[in-house]
Amino acid sequence: MKKIFLALILFLISTSMSIAQCAMCRMTVESTVSNGRSQIASNLNHGILYLLSAPYLLVVIVGYLWWRSSKRNMSPQTILRQRIRKALS
Repeated sequence: MKKIFLALILFLISTSMSIAQCAMCRMTVESTVSNGRSQIASNLNHGILYLLSAPYLLVVIVGYLWWRSSKRNMSPQTILRQRIRKALS
């Protein structure tokens, strides 16, 4: 679980630093930046990153809920066996 959480944090950090633009929006951004209005380009980049991260966040939430539900359905003996196997391996 710690590895997944660390991977998620690294993903979120890396996406905030990336500069992504779709091909359709590139001309609009170039024309506004050439006119001296760079705020539009910055806001567009943030919007694209927001839309990019939404499906990944949804997958992580569904995966976590699925994992939590599967842990609830396990008996205490099964959990103990898994911990022993993990400790011995």
